[in-house]
Amino acid sequence: MSVVIKVEGIKKFYPLGAEGVWALRGVSFEIEQGELVAIIGPSGSGKSTLMHILGCLDVPTTGRYSLAGRDTTGLSDLELARLRNREIGFVFQSFHLLPRYTALENVALPLVYAGISRRERLKRAQAMLEAVGLGDRLHHRPNELSGGQRQRVAIARALINKPSLLLADEPTGNLDSTTSEEILRLFLELNRQGHTVVIVTHEPDIAARTHRQIVLRDGLVAEDRRSIALPV
Repeated sequence: MSVVIKVEGIKKFYPLGAEGVWALRGVSFEIEQGELVAIIGPSGSGKSTLMHILGCLDVPTTGRYSLAGRDTTGLSDLELARLRNREIGFVFQSFHLLPRYTALENVALPLVYAGISRRERLKRAQAMLEAVGLGDRLHHRPNELSGGQRQRVAIARALINKPSLLLADEPTGNLDSTTSEEILRLFLELNRQGHTVVIVTHEPDIAARTHRQIVLRDGLVAEDRRSIALPV
């Protein structure tokens, strides 16, 4: 298996008043292709800071981060953006869909930046929406969809560029328990299909559905445990 994520001694310092805060204090781990991993920890543990670094939205103060074999150390903002757009599919708690665009147009949007023709963009977007069970909602706008349907659109959009990593930040945080279960089942199915999935969460029951849990406390890895995920 190839290594998708390699984190080596990452520390992150935020200036705050006279002293500042070390949000991460020396984090190291690897995630291989095809893993389903939860990064879990209470508020203030450093998991949000780590997610931003893994997503190439921020850079560590010290340490090294490699994504899909590419060392991100010293990359410019433009280079990080290109790497992020090529290698990472993001799924956020609040969906981040454009309200005036249909589901089809929202999913196709990342392909605009890849220079794909409109006809091909819409063809691929339709196939992706069908794959997440929304083939009958192609032309609905976000306000015409349920929370679970919006998250499925967001997942389809995250996958449209065939990224190395699907990175989900509290993906069930705005959903009821029944809909959360549906979205978790979809993540499990995507992982079975070979996708590398990392879910950042503070909920132990969500983490328990993954095969590996990286537990953060006070900016450090407190536990890195593997388990057999609970049945779907």
